[in-house]
Amino acid sequence: MDQNLIKKEPLGNGFFVNVSRHHTFGTDAVLLKAFSNAKKNDSLVDLGTGCGIIPLLCLRDGLLKEAFGVEISEEAVFLANKTVNELEIKNLKIIHSDLKDLKGKIDFGRHNLVTCNPPYKAENAGIKNPDKIDMVARHETACNLEDIVSVAAKLLQTSGRFCICHRPERLSEIFCLFSKYKVEAKRLRLVCQRKGEEPWLVLVEGRRCGNKGLRIEPTLYVEENGEFSKEMIEIYGKYKEAYL
Repeated sequence: MDQNLIKKEPLGNGFFVNVSRHHTFGTDAVLLKAFSNAKKNDSLVDLGTGCGIIPLLCLRDGLLKEAFGVEISEEAVFLANKTVNELEIKNLKIIHSDLKDLKGKIDFGRHNLVTCNPPYKAENAGIKNPDKIDMVARHETACNLEDIVSVAAKLLQTSGRFCICHRPERLSEIFCLFSKYKVEAKRLRLVCQRKGEEPWLVLVEGRRCGNKGLRIEPTLYVEENGEFSKEMIEIYGKYKEAYL
């Protein structure tokens, strides 16, 4: 990969992430990291990790015992490994693999947190991007939502948590697939740009073989009075401070 196309994005606390035009990150990944409530002793698997942003944000905050980022794109794997090597991170391993082919590459049934910021568009929905890398990132061409939920269920230990972000129109499908693979939906949060608008993102947490009972958390508003809301400022805190 052309080194001139790589940019270092500061994350705060001395952390950064290498990104490219194809593999960067957005608000949804930052919100998913915050929603996942990772703990210091968690073993995290991030499916479709891209440049590795979710595990890197967790590690920046002193969280996780160990982390694994699974990614099919060779370019994204290069970027993530470059960051891991430059920061000399010992407890984050990037696995170059189709998530449907993880058997023997990562232990099943022992992780207590799985996250995924998946492709949002179904394979037959909308016009596909002619750029193959962008197409895989945005459309369910390499994997679909059922693949993701089924793999997450295999990776998790009993009562382990699976956190995913998606478009609101896919919510009923998420609940159905959770039920199919014995992941009980436990938390739901809607994200709106501002009050009075429909949500553009849903954050869902399920527990492997968990007890029934769904908690709907207060809606997260990105903006208030034309500026970031107080909660968004808190979520972005260290990342934004890196630019000051």
